[in-house]
Amino acid sequence: MRIVRRIVTWAVLAAWGNVVWWASQTTWPPVVKILLAVAGFAFFCVVNVRPTLRRAAADAKRLASLVNGYELLLAAGVCQLADLAWWVYLLVGGAMGVPNAPWLAFAGNAVVGVLTSVVMAIGGFLRLCFRSSQVSLTTKILVVMFWWLPPLTVVLLGRAGRTALREYKTAVFRARRDQARAGDRVCQTRYPLLMVHGVFFRDWAAFNYWGRIPKALTANGATIYYGGQQASSSVADAAGELAAAIDTITAETGCGKVNIIAHSKGGLDSRWAISQLGRADKVASLTTINTPHQGCNFARQLMERIPQTAVAAIGSGYDAVFTKLGDPDPSFIAAIADLTDTECARLNELMPNAPGVLYQSSGSRMASRFASPFPLNLGYSLIQPLDGANDGLVAVTSMPWGNFLGVVEPTANQGISHGDMIDLMRKDIGDFDVCEFYVQVVAGLKARGL
Repeated sequence: MRIVRRIVTWAVLAAWGNVVWWASQTTWPPVVKILLAVAGFAFFCVVNVRPTLRRAAADAKRLASLVNGYELLLAAGVCQLADLAWWVYLLVGGAMGVPNAPWLAFAGNAVVGVLTSVVMAIGGFLRLCFRSSQVSLTTKILVVMFWWLPPLTVVLLGRAGRTALREYKTAVFRARRDQARAGDRVCQTRYPLLMVHGVFFRDWAAFNYWGRIPKALTANGATIYYGGQQASSSVADAAGELAAAIDTITAETGCGKVNIIAHSKGGLDSRWAISQLGRADKVASLTTINTPHQGCNFARQLMERIPQTAVAAIGSGYDAVFTKLGDPDPSFIAAIADLTDTECARLNELMPNAPGVLYQSSGSRMASRFASPFPLNLGYSLIQPLDGANDGLVAVTSMPWGNFLGVVEPTANQGISHGDMIDLMRKDIGDFDVCEFYVQVVAGLKARGL
């Protein structure tokens, strides 16, 4: 039925695009021409407002707008091709035994036909601009910049439409999957989750460090809290803030313990809180994601090679900015120093695994330096010669701790970067579903009775 509806829609729109021709060249009564023209224009307006009747099970307004944008772009392309074929037929009509087209009618017909497709294309593109999270900003900007260059614009709009359609199908699939297992509450663990961010970020309400992940976890039954530590400080100082957060959560909820999921440096901060600050009895498990447990070789080399005056200046500027953003005592230099390989070796001696706490870890790697923008592309290039496979900031060899769950392998010739593992850019990468990755990790905790 969908194909039939599309064909009928395209046929009517293509006919409307040639309204000037058939109105001027046919012998129908004037009232019939007027009624048909009005009906065609009304249909054109309806299609631009409501290209399809499809709805999604979740996030319906955004997803319906996405698929409507795709349908408009598709209709615009099909109608323009049909109109071009018709216009070529009219131009060569004399050779085909058909009277040559009157030029005035032909020109007016072409203008209406082009406007018909352009209006639909603009409507479809605007829907994708404001509703799609997967169509890249670069594509959107290029379309705006090169609208006057039809061949390039067609290619760009085609790419945007295909991306939006994949986004729609993926979102619908995930929504239906979550709806089908809603009763199972696969992420409803015995103890709540404490999500601990990495260095240089904070738990901002306006921009969640974990992207779409918390929403997916809560949809499957999880209860989530956040570490709330400063963006940058030493491992020991950040651990102190985490210890306070653990105390607050367990006291206010009476849950007794928490399951910590920590990304990047957050894993080191959490380990210190467990081992050195006596919170082992309040932590059921610690799952670290892309954490540099063995430190970063390149971080030490950069610290050694960059003039100390430059390091101090960068640190002072950074600390000033994050002080204004709300951090009470940020320290860029202390945070970086604790991420070097030599310092992590020292820290590992001081924070061994605590009995009774489940330690597990996971990581990812990029496929090449071209798999992610700056600064991860630079990080990849610096780490690769020294430590091999990495995620743009952390070498794969530095990620395992406790029960290692494995490395997320490169997908779609891109791989999964340090930021991709927390859904930083809210982008779908190949067949890797970052939200489902965390759902399965938490489901594993539930299966263990944690």
